[in-house]
Amino acid sequence: MSAFTDAELEYFSTHPLMRFASASPTGKPDVSPVVFQVEGDTITSGGFDIPKTVRYRNITVNPQVTVVVDDLASTDPWSPRGIKIIGTATIEEGPQFRITPSVIISWGINDTTPGIPTMERRTVG
Repeated sequence: MSAFTDAELEYFSTHPLMRFASASPTGKPDVSPVVFQVEGDTITSGGFDIPKTVRYRNITVNPQVTVVVDDLASTDPWSPRGIKIIGTATIEEGPQFRITPSVIISWGINDTTPGIPTMERRTVG
């Protein structure tokens, strides 16, 4: 069974931008908008001058990250939707980041009933 549902994979395929949050060893947060791809049960993200980024420096000492892809399906009725992934990032050749989820939280993706959605939380692995 895949870490992501079919509905989540479809959502990812139509939303090319995610927010990538990391933290320094002292807990100073950083968040960056990045492009990404789903590769099996993981998320990969590259970019320009990756070794010069704050997230690169953060991940070399603290691999715990959170990424979010979200939007509003509608404003009337108010219908937010999105996917939040809590996991571990590794730095691979390229360089690029590979995020392995430990927790996936989604809302408005698997259940598309209009209005304020229920949050679905599942542990992976």
